[in-house]
Amino acid sequence: MKTLLNNLIIYQSFKEDAILKGIARSVKEIKKNDGKNLSKYVYPAVHELLDIATVYGFNKNLWKCYIAYLAATTETPFTLASERQGTLNGSVNKLVMRDLSYIYNIYNYDFSKLDAALPQDVFAVLTDYKAVQKSESIVNLSVSKKVLTLMENMNGAKNPEELYAVLTDFYKTYGVGELGLNRAFRLDDNGKVTAITHPGLVTLDEIALYDSQKRRLEENTVAFLNRKPANNVLLYGDAGTGKSTMIKGLLTKYESAGLRMIEIYKHEFKHLSKVVSQIKNRNYRFIIYLDDLSFEEFEIEYKYLKAIIEGGLELCPENVLIYATSNRRHLIRETWEDRPDAFAADMHQNDTVTEKLSLSERFGLKIGFFRPSQQEFFNITKKIAQREGLNLADEELFAEANKFSMSHSGLSGRTAKQCVKYLLSR
Repeated sequence: MKTLLNNLIIYQSFKEDAILKGIARSVKEIKKNDGKNLSKYVYPAVHELLDIATVYGFNKNLWKCYIAYLAATTETPFTLASERQGTLNGSVNKLVMRDLSYIYNIYNYDFSKLDAALPQDVFAVLTDYKAVQKSESIVNLSVSKKVLTLMENMNGAKNPEELYAVLTDFYKTYGVGELGLNRAFRLDDNGKVTAITHPGLVTLDEIALYDSQKRRLEENTVAFLNRKPANNVLLYGDAGTGKSTMIKGLLTKYESAGLRMIEIYKHEFKHLSKVVSQIKNRNYRFIIYLDDLSFEEFEIEYKYLKAIIEGGLELCPENVLIYATSNRRHLIRETWEDRPDAFAADMHQNDTVTEKLSLSERFGLKIGFFRPSQQEFFNITKKIAQREGLNLADEELFAEANKFSMSHSGLSGRTAKQCVKYLLSR
């Protein structure tokens, strides 16, 4: 196996993979007469393989799952080009086919000799593995489903030529690397986009009101996914009205259409240009999600955001939009001194007001969310109660909801959800 790994050119990163290196050393050990160091290499590799299988919910043949995972996550000029175009023409294909002839043998490797040298048949278990079913809070299902699909298709490949067709089709359909296999991301301390391994499954159906707002937001998002002109969006209004839930619900609904979402906090705006450089020219549509966005007068981070949306020398890529939520329509704190008839120490008061409004004006679509009426609040509470299986007569539910709203943050979808949780806990 070590010879197979050492001969790779395009998929050269396979050589440095700890699990593959451990198994390759194990295979080399059994060729020796004593094989006394076999356990030194094989068991740590198997342990790590089981750990990764748990994280991603691999099943059936863990070895083949892992090779499929490596093939899906290896970013090279070839795999990135395949992501954009599918099957490629050119001399690189000769080198790729050379690599795939080795990967085909690695994928279908016969572990019977290795098992025979061990006290127990370890690989017989790993290649016919029955995983315990796990929820998405434990398993990264976004990656798991795609890797298992790739494995099933690789199983059907009878030779390296068919394996080439399987891989290039996968790259074109699902993407490659961390950005392709995952749907939700955040930034690390250095501003690098990194996957959120267990994103929640929020659905648009969880929002019981605001149908017109939902329709406008979806229309803009679908246009964006279809590579038509679309606007950056600001969702503003009262707290607890479902602004954040609506954006998260888009990701659940449209992931399969190529939607990806990156959550960025205000203190990370200095990394925005770095983020854009990481995601431009990829075959997905990225929404940069800014939750609860607002600025005090002394905060200047909004200038980074202004430059990215409009105003910088480098245009924002066509595969990137910004969706923000805020309780403030104009995002930057305003004072009475900003009124045109107010006396202020600022000699150029109009310029100051224009500066404060300039950020919100860069959002081409603004959608307002406002507190529901009491009857609408009761309807929201009833819908949530039905969804959660809370069986109470309407009169009793409404009485409890009314009492709960008066002792909490008033009428809102968030209050309704909290009320139902409270009643369920009783």
